[in-house]
Amino acid sequence: MTRPPTRSERQQRLKTRALPLIAIALVAFILGVIQGCPGDPNRSAAERYVAAWSKGDYGAMYEELSATSREAIAVEQFKERYAESVAMATMTSLTGGEAGGDETEAEVPVKVRTRAFGTVVSPMNFSFGEDGIAWQDSLLFPGLKPDEELSRKTEMPRRAPILAADGRAMAEGPSLAREHPLGDAMIDVTGLVGTPEEESDLTDLALGFDPGEPTGISGLELAFNERLSGKPGGTLMAVPIKGGDGGKGRDLATGEPAPADPLKTTIDPTLQDSAVSNLAGQLGGVALLDAKKGRIKAMAGQAYSVLQPPGSTMKMVTATAALETGKATLDSEYPFVTEAPADGRMIRNAYNEVCGGNLVESFAHSCNSVFAPLGMEIGEEAMTETAEKYGFNKVPAMFNEAGTAAVDPPIPTIPQPGEYNNELGVSAIGQGKVQATPLLMASIAQTIANGGKLMPTPLTTEPELQPEAQPVRVSSAKTANQLTQMMVAVVTSGTGPAAAIPEAQVAGKTGTAELGSSGSTDGEGQPILDVDAWFAGFAPADKPRLAVAVMLIEADADGGTVAAPIAGAVLSAGL
Repeated sequence: MTRPPTRSERQQRLKTRALPLIAIALVAFILGVIQGCPGDPNRSAAERYVAAWSKGDYGAMYEELSATSREAIAVEQFKERYAESVAMATMTSLTGGEAGGDETEAEVPVKVRTRAFGTVVSPMNFSFGEDGIAWQDSLLFPGLKPDEELSRKTEMPRRAPILAADGRAMAEGPSLAREHPLGDAMIDVTGLVGTPEEESDLTDLALGFDPGEPTGISGLELAFNERLSGKPGGTLMAVPIKGGDGGKGRDLATGEPAPADPLKTTIDPTLQDSAVSNLAGQLGGVALLDAKKGRIKAMAGQAYSVLQPPGSTMKMVTATAALETGKATLDSEYPFVTEAPADGRMIRNAYNEVCGGNLVESFAHSCNSVFAPLGMEIGEEAMTETAEKYGFNKVPAMFNEAGTAAVDPPIPTIPQPGEYNNELGVSAIGQGKVQATPLLMASIAQTIANGGKLMPTPLTTEPELQPEAQPVRVSSAKTANQLTQMMVAVVTSGTGPAAAIPEAQVAGKTGTAELGSSGSTDGEGQPILDVDAWFAGFAPADKPRLAVAVMLIEADADGGTVAAPIAGAVLSAGL
């Protein structure tokens, strides 16, 4: 039998077993002391500060400052100074590492990527008050010392050329010496480069453009200025705030400028030249589209930049709504009259013409006495819904989001249901509150030519620069075919014979929008009205290739007389 342990032996065993537990407790105590010392909260605050900066959360950064620092700099001024620093550096991203330091200071390694100056890798050094970070100017950018600020010397690459669809240059050369080898007609699309009238904002500075730097001021030069400018280069510097050291400063980073690739467009130079020459400097615009793909082939004048009432070209929309809702068929019959009631008043035909017959004949002769009351039958909801499918109340689908924001084109409009204010009938004939551009009306003609499917209207072949808009089914193919029959009748036997061309059958719609009295009177003492003249259509009618719209502001005559011939000439040039 084994002898029981003595008391002293049992105590020794207990001590031996307790040693590991004591060691663990001691380590835990030491770690707790280390983690609980004043240095760790400071390092954590510095890391949070950098992490918030990486997200652009200046408010969270400000909350990490000591009370004394927050009294010294207001939060709005704090945010403004950081925004200026980010723009000056052309910063695109920032990441921070693990902080080191002691009770009074911390150092966080930081990496900043910039658009113009490459990558900056440098620590940020923090000091602390009793309750947070002691803010100072050196915290505005990694690598700055106290009493230093950021400065830069930028160098821009040669501006990229703008190419036509066939690869020829429409615009090329340095920013302030752009040339247009295919002629000045291309400027209506390419736009111009010049010195900005307004001071560069932070967005421009962030892209590497210094105040006064030449920039696109219209057209594609404006819409895709950043793309055409390429990547700027130069030197990012830390310079003394008070001009010490001769103001020379230190280099923080350098980058080489890199030119962009040529910008490829959808423009056909022959059609562009035709559109500009046929518009002949008149106030107005011409837009020409690929009838199937929707791509812009040519634009002249105010093709997308000015809104005007579209007049009777709007009857393409009204007829679509009538056919789609069953409010009319091609065989619907209407009385021959000079006027008819709509909107609580009598709506007259142009020149007080006696007008009527079936829907095709009424469309061909542009009978207001038919289409204003028909708009009332269609109703506000169906009228607006159809118009919006065609592109009313929507941003033109030409550029990507950034390009659209830069150009800020006007948005064609039609009232929402409940907002017509007794103008539904006149809206159905393109008057009232309806406003459009040649680009939109050409797009409506393109939709009909394409079997009722509207396509976006990009100006470039580069996917990243194209609009995000998708094709829209506006009407059935049957309705589009019926509309085509009606539009052919306009040219063969209606108001638009001047659009006819020998190369193909044109389908179209004339329009004349009354703008008000010009102040003059005719031989009978009647007031002479200022008018806009319109024509929209496509050709060939059986196998469409091109869709067109022409607008003449304050024209000398109606759309069938002065706009239709221009449309025909441009279509002829393309066919």
